[in-house]
Amino acid sequence: MIQDINGAIEALLRPNSIAVIGVSRREDSIGHKIFQNLLSQSFKGRVFPVNPKADVISGIKVYPSVSHIPESVDLAVMVIPADYILDAAEECGVKGVKAIIVISAGFAEAGNKGAELQRKLVAVCRRYGIRLIGPNCMGVLNTDPIVSMNATFSHVFPPHGNIAMATQSGALGLVILEYAKNLGIGLSTFVSVGNRADVSSNDLLEYWCQDPATGVIMLYLESFGNPKKFARLARAISANKPIVAVKSGRSAAGSRAAASHTGALATVDIAADALFAQTGIIRVDTLEQLFDVSNVLAHQPLPRGSRVAILTNGGGPGAMAADACTAHGLELPALSDATLEGLKMLLPSRASRTNPVDITDAGAEEYRGALMLLADDDNVDAVIVIFIPPVFARSEDVAAVIMDLSTEFYRRGKTLLSSFMGQRGCLSGSPIPAGGSSVPSFAFPESAVYALARARDYNLYRQKPCGMIPELKDIDRERVQKILDNALPGWLLAKDVYAILDAYGIRSLAPTLVTSVDEALNAAQALGYPVVLKLDSATIIHKTDFGGVVLDIRSPQELRQAYDMMMQRLTSAGRLAEVDGMNIQKMVSQGIEVIAGVAHDDVFGPLMLFGLGGIYTELFKDAVTRIHPLTDVDATEMVHSVKAYKLLEGFRGSPPADIPVIEELLLRLSALVTDFPQIKELDLNPVKVFAAGNGCTVVDARILV
Repeated sequence: MIQDINGAIEALLRPNSIAVIGVSRREDSIGHKIFQNLLSQSFKGRVFPVNPKADVISGIKVYPSVSHIPESVDLAVMVIPADYILDAAEECGVKGVKAIIVISAGFAEAGNKGAELQRKLVAVCRRYGIRLIGPNCMGVLNTDPIVSMNATFSHVFPPHGNIAMATQSGALGLVILEYAKNLGIGLSTFVSVGNRADVSSNDLLEYWCQDPATGVIMLYLESFGNPKKFARLARAISANKPIVAVKSGRSAAGSRAAASHTGALATVDIAADALFAQTGIIRVDTLEQLFDVSNVLAHQPLPRGSRVAILTNGGGPGAMAADACTAHGLELPALSDATLEGLKMLLPSRASRTNPVDITDAGAEEYRGALMLLADDDNVDAVIVIFIPPVFARSEDVAAVIMDLSTEFYRRGKTLLSSFMGQRGCLSGSPIPAGGSSVPSFAFPESAVYALARARDYNLYRQKPCGMIPELKDIDRERVQKILDNALPGWLLAKDVYAILDAYGIRSLAPTLVTSVDEALNAAQALGYPVVLKLDSATIIHKTDFGGVVLDIRSPQELRQAYDMMMQRLTSAGRLAEVDGMNIQKMVSQGIEVIAGVAHDDVFGPLMLFGLGGIYTELFKDAVTRIHPLTDVDATEMVHSVKAYKLLEGFRGSPPADIPVIEELLLRLSALVTDFPQIKELDLNPVKVFAAGNGCTVVDARILV
C-alpha cells in the first residue's frame, strides 16, 4: 500500500518528528552533522537520535533503536552501513514511520549486489506503506519558518523563498545550497533524490504543484525514469508554475548509431529538448543560468512581450546588452515621444536619449527620473538597468532608487532587472506586491538578457493554445494491418512501404521494382522520361554512398549506361549479393526537399522529426524533433521552427510552399505510429513540397518494423 503522494511528501518535507538513525559522537561523521543541523536550525518538531552504543549526545537522550522511542515518528533519516538498512527499515515499518531518507551509499550505484539490496529495501517500504528518499542522497530541507528543517549534511541553510529544488546529484546539491545562500536567493524546499528507488522527481512535481509555498521549481536531471508521466505532470504544472531544468548528458547526443537519416538526427538529448519544449519546461545549460532564470521568475512579473528598454551609464555595456537582446529575439523599441521629451529635459546634452539610454555621468536621481519615464512608456515591456560604479556615484544610492521604484514596475506588470557590473544576486529592499521581494541583479548584462529571454519564452508558452490530436477519417487501418502481419522484422519492401503511405492518405511516387536492364527500360518507357534509377536493398541504407541513385535519366541509352555502372560499382564493392533489384521512378524536378520521419527511443518512445531534406540532411542538421503523439499545434511549430522555413515561405521571389499540407503529413505520420507502434523507424526523405495549393509528394521512403 502506497500513501497518497501529497501526504507522503508532507511526511518527508513537513514532519512533526524525526529519528536520526546512526547519530555518532564524532563531529566529523555525517550522522552527527545531520543531527546538529536539525538542532542548530531550530527544527520545530521533535528530534530523536538513535544509536545502540550511546546514551547521550549533545545533552540529548539517545535511543538504542526506533522501537524504543516512546513517541510517534514521522520521518527516519538513516546514516548507517548499507548492510544494516533492511533491518532498520523493517523496524521503522513496525513502528509506523511514514517516510525514510537513506543517506547511506552502497546500493544500485555500487553494482549488482547493491542493486539487489535496493530492491529489497523498496519491497520493505512498500509492504509498510513507507515512502523512501534515496538511497545515496544528501537529504532534504525546508526553510518555512514553521518547519525550519535541515535534514542534510550541508551546514548551509539558504534564505526562505518560493523556489523548490530537486537534484539527482548529491555533490551538486552541496554547491547549489552554498550558491543560493551567497546570492540571497530563497528556497522553499530542497530534495536530493539520490538513486530514486521510490520517490522521484515526478512525485515531487505532483507535490510542488499543490504546494502554496512554491512558486518556481528548479530541477537538476541526469536521466528520466518515466518520461511520459514526467511530461504529463510538467505540462499541467507549467500552465501555472514555471519549471527550470538543467539536464546533463548533452555530450552523448551524437553517440547513437542509426540506420536512417531520421534516426541519426533524433538523438536522446534532442528528445529531451523536445520534451521540454512540448511541456513548457525552461531548459538551461548551466547551474548559473538555472539560478539566474529562476530568480527572475520568482521575483518579477513575466514580460508581457519582447520589447526591452536598456538604461545604462556606460555606452559599452549598453551596446553589449543590445547585441544580446538581438541574439535572443528581444526587441529594442523606439521610445515614446513623451519619454524622449522627458529624457531631453532630465539628462545633459551629451547623454544618449534613444534606446539604449546612456545617461553617462549622471547620478542616482537621474536614474530615478529615467526609470519613472520608462515605467510610463507603453512601448516598453521590460527594463534592464546597467550601472558601472564611477567615482562620483555610489552603487548603494542607485540600488535604493531601483528598489524604491520596483513596486511601481511590479504594479504595472513590467519586468525590472539590473546589472551592477561585477556584482550578483538580489537588490533587497521594501516588499514588492504579489509576493515579489527583490530585483535580480547580474554581474554582466548578457546574463540579465538571457534570463529575461527565457522568462519571455515561458510566457509565450503559457499563452499558446493547448492543441488537439485530429481524428483522421480517410485512412485504411485494415490494409496496413495485413501488410504488417505478413512482414518479417526489418526494413519493409518498397511496395509495402508505399502501400502503407497510400493507406494513410500520404501521396507518394511509388517506384517500379525491376531486376534486369530490360525490365528497367520497359518500366521507364511506361512512365515516360525523364526517370530516376535507385538501388533497392534491405541492408544498404544510404544508397548514395554507392552511387545508388541516378537522377534525370532522359533516354534509354542513359538508363542502360546508368544501370550497368551501378551494377559494376556494387560488384567492385562486394555488395552485389545485397541487392534486391532496382527501382524506376518518374523524375520530379520541382519542389523544396524536406524530411519527415519517426525514430524509436527506448526511453522516450516514438520521436517525430521534420527538417530540411535531401542528401545533406545530416550535414546541415536543420531539423526539429517532438515526442509522439503530435497535436496540431506541435505540427505547426515543427514546420515553423526550422531554418528552412524561410524557403517554404518563399525566398527571393520563389512562390510560397504548401505549408498546411506539410503539417497534415506530420499529423498523418503521427496517427500511423499511434495505430501501429511496431513501426520502429520511418524515413521519408526527400518529400517534395510544391507551391501553395499543390501539395507534396514522398519521393523516397523506408519503414523499419
